[in-house]
Amino acid sequence: MSALSKLKFVSMKRQENSNPLLVKRQKLANKISEQIQLAKANQSGKKYKAVKVRKITDLDTGEQREVEVPKRLKPWWWPNEQGKICINVRYGARVLEVIEGKNSIEVENLAAVITALEVMRAAVEQGELDERINVISKLVNAGFGRDLS
Repeated sequence: MSALSKLKFVSMKRQENSNPLLVKRQKLANKISEQIQLAKANQSGKKYKAVKVRKITDLDTGEQREVEVPKRLKPWWWPNEQGKICINVRYGARVLEVIEGKNSIEVENLAAVITALEVMRAAVEQGELDERINVISKLVNAGFGRDLS
């Protein structure tokens, strides 16, 4: 008995992610997750540093290596005039209108910011904001001079 006979072989072709909406949905969910981590760190009095991986090339040897560099992360929330906290959900550089004509969520404190962001992430992952994501995505692409109709 050969070693290969212990494995099950099938004829399959790998499917590429052909649904761009799923990619956009995942991108927004990841950004909301970063904001949740930032809010939790602020609540506990700690600093949160988001990092991204970059490839750099050594000029002397020409060798490429991956390095973690800090990512600038600004909070999506701020205090309003009444002492409550408002949250904007952002897609790229644009503010996402979750409900027509309303672009902010008002909460009482930082703990409520975390809860509101978790609810938003769940809504994004379930596809409740797909239409809004498409609208804002077209605006972002238009800002780059792309027409993805």
